[in-house]
Amino acid sequence: MSDLIPQEQIEDKILVIRGIKVMIDRDLAELYGVETKNLNRQVKRNMERFPQEFMFQLTRTEKDELVTNWHRFMSLKHSTVRPYAFTEQGVAMLSSVLNSKRAIQVNIIIIKTFMKLREIISLHKGLAQKLSQLERKYERHDEQIHAIFGQIREFMTFKEKPKRQIGFK
Repeated sequence: MSDLIPQEQIEDKILVIRGIKVMIDRDLAELYGVETKNLNRQVKRNMERFPQEFMFQLTRTEKDELVTNWHRFMSLKHSTVRPYAFTEQGVAMLSSVLNSKRAIQVNIIIIKTFMKLREIISLHKGLAQKLSQLERKYERHDEQIHAIFGQIREFMTFKEKPKRQIGFK
């Protein structure tokens, strides 16, 4: 099944918009092997399955930014249509709306890709926490080492004590 679409190709189509990982309707339609208007038609027929957390329509500004940053969306530049963005849950819900075998197989690959990305992110968070713990640990050691060197330098600097004069003044 992974021969159907390489996972890297799906990873390239996952974007972060509004701080959420999403896939654009056009990319999903391409993966499912359907036209974008047919995918959106099926979604509109089943809107009760797609709340705001599952799917949202891009604003004009977001669409313009999308066109500016990704060459594959250049054909949207002069279009009045604003694309839809589907979250991981929205992509999962698409499998219940699109009934083809290909759609189901592609959906499974996409969900696995989202899961893999989530694992990678959690791994990076864990590494970042460990690194900050080590930094804090060695910061204290640095302070202690600097204090020791300061004491050694103090001992190394020879301070002559004034000699007491012997005899009468």
